[in-house]
Amino acid sequence: MLHAIVFVCALLLIGVWLRQQVAWFRLGLIPASLIAGFLGLAFVQWFRWNERETLEPIVAALGPWPSILIAVVFAAMLLGKSDQDPLSSSRHLVRDVMQQSLMVWIIVLGQTVVGLWVTWLWVGPQFDLPSSAGMLIETGFAGGHGTAAAMGDVFKHSSIGWDEGFDLGVMMATGGLVYGLVSGIVWIQLAVRLGWIQVEDSAEVSTSETAATENAPDESSPAMHSDAASIGRARIDGSVIDPLLLQIIWLALAMGIGVAMQSGVGWVAEAIGADASVASAEVDAAETSEVADAGESQLRSRLTLASIVGSFPLFIYTLFGGAIVRMALRAIGQVRLIDETTIHRVSGTSMDLLVVAAVATLNLAAVASLWVPLAILFVAGSIWSTFCLLFLSRKILPADKWFPLGLINFGMSTGTTATGFVLLRVVDPELKTGAAEDYALAAPLSAPFVGGGMITVAMPLIVLSRISIAWPALLLATLLVVLIVLGIRSRRSI
Repeated sequence: MLHAIVFVCALLLIGVWLRQQVAWFRLGLIPASLIAGFLGLAFVQWFRWNERETLEPIVAALGPWPSILIAVVFAAMLLGKSDQDPLSSSRHLVRDVMQQSLMVWIIVLGQTVVGLWVTWLWVGPQFDLPSSAGMLIETGFAGGHGTAAAMGDVFKHSSIGWDEGFDLGVMMATGGLVYGLVSGIVWIQLAVRLGWIQVEDSAEVSTSETAATENAPDESSPAMHSDAASIGRARIDGSVIDPLLLQIIWLALAMGIGVAMQSGVGWVAEAIGADASVASAEVDAAETSEVADAGESQLRSRLTLASIVGSFPLFIYTLFGGAIVRMALRAIGQVRLIDETTIHRVSGTSMDLLVVAAVATLNLAAVASLWVPLAILFVAGSIWSTFCLLFLSRKILPADKWFPLGLINFGMSTGTTATGFVLLRVVDPELKTGAAEDYALAAPLSAPFVGGGMITVAMPLIVLSRISIAWPALLLATLLVVLIVLGIRSRRSI
């Protein structure tokens, strides 16, 4: 772990230096963390190309960083939300979350529709591929490498018999990650040129902020200071506890509450589903001693309540953990101990580290077969995801934050949520737009079902292996059109 920290810090220092020296990086508003991430990716790939394993322990240590750091970022959102900040009404919050949820369904369902139509009319008959090949776009793009691994068992099911599906799914996931990251920067530049967003260079520091940090603290109180600008609004004397450490403690409490909530909800779900598990075990015991089919096992596991609840990522729970810590301190009259400024700084630090770890550990070594149909599906999926970002998001998502929220969705739909936050870091480094909160609150309405959820796994086993691909292609296309129309009309009626 220590080697990984040193590696990331060294990359960030080089990234900062390059950001200052290369005019293109400054004009392109590329953050130093993204530059550092690509440098790390280049180093890792060079070592792998030369068959040296020097950096492999570091890559393994960096692997869990994105999911942990995203949880830290979300824990800081409501914890560091000042009571004086203008908050949307609950009605507007529900509206925004519903619009975001609908958009995710449109994106992922569209990936399935595009894949089914391309497979039905072109790559299926041309390359003798099964109907389940139509699920490759959703598997790799919205699902990612984890879903690709799970869907590999599904594709190998006796009713499908497609062993190459695993390799193609992994390659699709890898290509989606690279495309989402590289093209996302291009779309950000386009958005700036078209005036969709206003992005300020993070290197610019306002005169007022600089002057504020130079103010001397008021020593009138032994524990609390009213003008200690260096630690924001929560003024606590260093003789009591270091102010930065206090804010880290609040974040740690929010994280701990989030982990406890996730574990508690999972335990309850497993307890509720215990009877079903016992019944399933009895059926398996009555069967022969052969190992149960892996594909059907994947489907059964995703149909359980524990799996549905377990599919909610940790960051959803830490978001509420931050709110609980803030409400508890407000209840005892100590909410002033929360320093919103420092919390935002820690959140920004987590975002930078997340970007470096997510980019540097991209998997580019997957081996694929059938590259021609894969390339066709990849191009089709890329066009659809880009269309959703540049056109549909503008028509469906909340008008005041459609592009930042669309960027998170774009990253999610081309690989991982971490990719979306890498892109969001460029346009909304301090998460002021509220896009990240909407994304987190809407995630439970889609995560258990699509993009690697129960519907993704059920489609090949229950539908595509039993009926002609034409029927699901037509029906899902009709449903997609209905959802798009509903989304556009709901935005216009506001």
